Amino acid sequence: MPGMLSGVRVLEIANWIAAPTAAALMADLGADVIKVEPPEGDPYRVMTHRVKEMGFPFTYSPNFQLGNRGKRSIAVDLRRPEAVAVILDIAAGCDVFLCNLLPERREKYGLAEDEIAARNPRIIDISLTGYGASGPERNRPGFDFAAFWGRAGIMTLIGEEGSSPASQRGGMGDHTTALNVLTAILACLRLRDATGRGQRAQVSLVNTGLWVLGANIAQALVDRRQPPRHDRRAPPDPLVNSYPTADGRWLVLGLAESQPLWPALCRALGREALVADVRFATADGRQRNAAALVRELEAAFATRPLEDWRPLLDGAGLPWDPVLLVTEVAADEQARRMGRYTDLDDPVHGRFTTLAAPFNLSEGLPAPTRSAPQIGQHTDDVLREIGYDEARVRHLRERRVVGVPAT
Repeated sequence: MPGMLSGVRVLEIANWIAAPTAAALMADLGADVIKVEPPEGDPYRVMTHRVKEMGFPFTYSPNFQLGNRGKRSIAVDLRRPEAVAVILDIAAGCDVFLCNLLPERREKYGLAEDEIAARNPRIIDISLTGYGASGPERNRPGFDFAAFWGRAGIMTLIGEEGSSPASQRGGMGDHTTALNVLTAILACLRLRDATGRGQRAQVSLVNTGLWVLGANIAQALVDRRQPPRHDRRAPPDPLVNSYPTADGRWLVLGLAESQPLWPALCRALGREALVADVRFATADGRQRNAAALVRELEAAFATRPLEDWRPLLDGAGLPWDPVLLVTEVAADEQARRMGRYTDLDDPVHGRFTTLAAPFNLSEGLPAPTRSAPQIGQHTDDVLREIGYDEARVRHLRERRVVGVPAT
């Protein structure tokens, strides 16, 4: 597939997960992404103690690969006075400037939006923060497990009633936010193409959390009530609920608003008598008698192992899914058929499998072109491209403005 973003150049000054992942998706689509790292590297790259503990055969983790494949890396020390000139010279030839520095740090380094726009009036300036680029908390540092999961209210609604707030898995808010960042970039590029003017956009982790919890937030804006947590043993709808099977596995039903499917479920379970049970004959009745119905369904599902339920539920045309282990997801045939996994060759670690972009296109699957770069691997190449001669590159290296490229 020809790169749909071929010819688009992105300058990324961002670390950790959310913003870099958005840029990696742009690289999958053909953009030239230049990642600016400090000489010691993106901190997400160098969590080597975690890598070793988890047994990864990498000097940096597969998670870093996921958010940084297809990019070029330059090592620039923003603490050095001459660094801002280097960044502005690169930005002058870029279409997108993607940054997750806090506003006060952008201003400190001389990279505020106005400075970038003055050098390149057509550039798309995308700012990602924890709590937004304006307001009293604009300079608060934020990570997904706090700004997305906690501050946006998600944490209060996950888990059983009465349990402690549920912890999220790392990166859930970041990867969701990356899609918002990508959407903002593509919208701004489209508007720039139409008007000729550069654009600015702000995305935040907490705003993504509000959007993810949108159904509940929209309701709370009207009735000002805290939504209750669901009790699995007496849920609002027993047909949208999880159930254990005979082998200790779980499955989840998704029969919302499905009055026509109720008899089909009873037949699949071998519990045809439930169809005539007046307690469960209507959706309202099933809701009023939720606890009793959950007990009936639990007893039914407990009679067979998970795999035995697959042909019965699928054969009845019912929306359901097994609750898979992550190792099972990694081997899932449907995910592979959808193109969700792809192979990459790394010059250090060899061939490995990773996730592809989370969408398919009629022209083909977006695919990473290469693995994540080494720290500063492309520093000299990028500086030559913007017209720096060898003497200037050597001067910057001697002054430690740029790092030594990886060998």
